[in-house]
Amino acid sequence: MSEFWLLADVGASNTRIGLARAGVVQQGSVRIARNAEHDGFTALVLAYLSDIGAGPPEAICAGVAGPVRGDAAQLTNRDWHIDARALGAATGAARVRLINDLQAQAHALDDLPPGALRRLIPGRPDPAGARLALGLGTGCNIAVAHRVKGRLFVPPSEAGHTRLPLLDLPAGLVAALGWHGAHLPVEAALCGEGLLRIARWCGSDAGRSAEVIGCADGGPEAAALRHYLRILGTVAGDMALAHLPRGGIYLIGGLARALAPFIATPDFARAFTDKGPYRAILEDIPLSLITDDAAALYGCARVLSNG
Repeated sequence: MSEFWLLADVGASNTRIGLARAGVVQQGSVRIARNAEHDGFTALVLAYLSDIGAGPPEAICAGVAGPVRGDAAQLTNRDWHIDARALGAATGAARVRLINDLQAQAHALDDLPPGALRRLIPGRPDPAGARLALGLGTGCNIAVAHRVKGRLFVPPSEAGHTRLPLLDLPAGLVAALGWHGAHLPVEAALCGEGLLRIARWCGSDAGRSAEVIGCADGGPEAAALRHYLRILGTVAGDMALAHLPRGGIYLIGGLARALAPFIATPDFARAFTDKGPYRAILEDIPLSLITDDAAALYGCARVLSNG
């Protein structure tokens, strides 16, 4: 097999993994592996390479759902520790890059294929402005892409673990989300489990977030979705003021995809723009949905291409 790169989007439950040649993701190589079937990420990579009959990759880049420090990463919602040097030694890869999964998504914004974006709120985008990727799924995080000397600069972030704004939330709902006087992160409300906690507090017996969204035309599920959208709008508006992504906000993840039909509704839009004299800035920021599940792999390929 000719020289290739190995790319991976490492989530809590599943890992999307594939190859790139000459910087281009090879769609036919992409697989989804269940993490529970492997002892760790290195074992998963070795199994994938064996299954496709490939030798050592020239380079590896993995977007990891958790904090990255130097050459090591720790998944937030799975007990996996990934060491870049050990991974390189085990696979024979000369280069190994570990980045946060939302960094990978943001690095993909210049390389998404046609049809990979759906505009939800039009706004008035500035093509030269920063862009913000907001991930909603098992967890929640953001990454901001700045253009510097013709390339994207995407610093890491763990914004999903900033403090959830509590001022406008009912006390019972705050308790249902897990607050007992200590730190309550944004992720506690905006991940899929957070939506379920909100729904149960509203009286729903839904067992999955998809059931809440699917029944959102009435009853406790509708009330839960209104609460969720107001929280999401408030947090997204706060992040927008912090980073001024005049090029747009890009939602990513399975939960984001399910919520897409509701983003333009008043519950989200009013909370998003309710920032006093800064309302006009937020009204100009467009929101889009990334519909391509392989986006993080494009971002990983871009990182390796940049050296």
